[in-house]
Amino acid sequence: MKHLFWGFVCAAAAWAQAAEPVTIRFRAVVGAEDLVCGKSYAGIGTTKSTITPRDFRFYVHNLRLVDAAGHEVPVQLDQDEKWQLDDVGLLDFEDATGSCGNGTPDRNDLLKGTAPRGDYRGLRFTLGVPFAKNHTDLTKMPSPLNLTALAWVWNAGRKFARLDFSSTGAPRGYAIHLGSTGCTPNETKTTIPTSCSAPNRAEVYLPAFDPAQDTVVADLAALLADSNVDLAGKMMSGCMSGPQTEACRPLFANLGLPLGDAPAGQQKLFRRQAGATPASSARR
Repeated sequence: MKHLFWGFVCAAAAWAQAAEPVTIRFRAVVGAEDLVCGKSYAGIGTTKSTITPRDFRFYVHNLRLVDAAGHEVPVQLDQDEKWQLDDVGLLDFEDATGSCGNGTPDRNDLLKGTAPRGDYRGLRFTLGVPFAKNHTDLTKMPSPLNLTALAWVWNAGRKFARLDFSSTGAPRGYAIHLGSTGCTPNETKTTIPTSCSAPNRAEVYLPAFDPAQDTVVADLAALLADSNVDLAGKMMSGCMSGPQTEACRPLFANLGLPLGDAPAGQQKLFRRQAGATPASSARR
């Protein structure tokens, strides 16, 4: 038993010695322009509408680098007590200014951690919160899993992604909230589910990604390209991940997710930006 213990210790020490810092940078854009609260963007969706962002945040987990041989290596996230918890990270592109008045002043566009030294040629991650952490009491979890703005119907867990904006035809607002649906059992609001028929966690793969130089771009124009964002309801329009919601169909297709009887399409929200990272990458 003593030899086994020291074997684990030595293996852990060897991994730590071989590991190096890794920073994965993210950038939110609308087409060719950076997403900025209070700024309007024309030519969006099937009606070529003009939108003004109100909120854009999303969780990712299971961050992996892919080496030249195709092997996946997990990134061990730093535990910063704000943006990163275990293997979950929150990216936040609103700053509570202008049209984003219901947000928070702090922004985060990067994830920090460590990984073994290697020649990496790709990046994989999952959009969303893992099941075990998703279905937990919001009031008892540390940051970033304690944000009320990302709370979902309790049994369904959290909003994996929140995108709110106004548009030409929906000035009251258009909301896209991604989360799990069909979670059971759900006899009461505090019943912890054992499964969800539609988990709605999108797997993202960016080939040829170099973590030392490249950036993960989240392009809202690409996500909304096949949507009519001018369809206005009596209050707020959009998609709340309902499997029968027509507005969700093009969005889920562009997230690479199935919806009801519609198969998953090709993921279009995220893409790789090659070369030097933007000087604005920061967290606060």
